[in-house]
Amino acid sequence: MTLLASPLLSLRHFHHDDLDAFTRYRQDPAVARYQSWEYFTRPQAELLFEQMNEIPFGTPDNWFQIAIEHAEFGMVGDFGLHFVDDYQVELGITLDPKWQGKGIAKSSLNLLLTYLFDHLKKHRVYAVTDIRNHGSYRLFESAGFRREGSFLENCFLKGEWCSEYLYALLASEWEVRNIVRQ
Repeated sequence: MTLLASPLLSLRHFHHDDLDAFTRYRQDPAVARYQSWEYFTRPQAELLFEQMNEIPFGTPDNWFQIAIEHAEFGMVGDFGLHFVDDYQVELGITLDPKWQGKGIAKSSLNLLLTYLFDHLKKHRVYAVTDIRNHGSYRLFESAGFRREGSFLENCFLKGEWCSEYLYALLASEWEVRNIVRQ
């Protein structure tokens, strides 16, 4: 099911056919660098897919993956959405490295924000990103997210203490941003 689409990109629910591409780009060491996994496997993808399909999309306190599909090239990445409660969503984005730096992340993030704020009427969307992941936090800043905080050495990941930034955007800020752009 497609959630929202532009002429070039669409955001949709995962299909079982997506799992090969999903597994392939998540196995890339550059993609896994700031993630909780070292090496992503097909059985992990299968399990994630099964778990997502056991509960209705958007159920609070659950994570769901949304496919980012390019009109010509198919699935190029995904969003992880954590429906924290009825009003807030935490998000993360993973893009196949061959599609990074082409504006796809920003365009798909804008589509996702339109869906979350305008269609689902969420109050707040936020993201937590490793401070070393410049591409990630620049993406959120370019989309109008505010840096709400920074956490110093708050998580132990892959043998080292890491620091993170917290970014957030309120529905009221989204609305003002869209009025200004018109």
